[in-house]
Amino acid sequence: MISERPQLAVEILRDLMGVDVPVTPLIRVEDSTFNTRPSGDFEADLVLVMGPPQSPAHAIIVEIQQDKSKAPHQLARYAAALWLLLGCDVTVLVICPDRAAAAYYAQPIDSGLTGYRLQAHVLGPDDIPAITDPHQAAAQPGLAAMAVMVHGRARDPAPPGGDHEIHHLARLQPFRARTLRPRPRRRPSPRQSRGQSRR
Repeated sequence: MISERPQLAVEILRDLMGVDVPVTPLIRVEDSTFNTRPSGDFEADLVLVMGPPQSPAHAIIVEIQQDKSKAPHQLARYAAALWLLLGCDVTVLVICPDRAAAAYYAQPIDSGLTGYRLQAHVLGPDDIPAITDPHQAAAQPGLAAMAVMVHGRARDPAPPGGDHEIHHLARLQPFRARTLRPRPRRRPSPRQSRGQSRR
């Protein structure tokens, strides 16, 4: 999703998390494989670079973490390697659908190098707003898709007009809309009903 529309990562950092990132329409996906010879390669999920190729203004490393399987110090290595490569500031954005994973990666990360502590910006399920306004969903399709993924199975009673709004979201996100509500049970056909009544 973010690789197809890199601006979404900037919107998450700037609009949802209040991170000060440069204002520029130039955002591109970069090679996400880092190398610190003589060690081997290590690869992030997604790397975005803001600004012109000749003078990058800012870089964003996007990691999707479903659990706690990745060592946090690896994120610090990613940021340091990319900073050495590009010579610009680097922000690490970790998107965690799981609350426990979000809390885990939200802790300050000690790299082992004196004075270098990384604070990743973590987007957990509680940080993703439940978008129920179809106009807002149309204007921010990336965030709307995330909202459906995270909040689509919520069992809390819907607010007034909620069913109507969810219906519109379902039309905007046809694939994910299947997670919004359980499939209704099929009603027996009139022929089946008459057959059952004769028994």
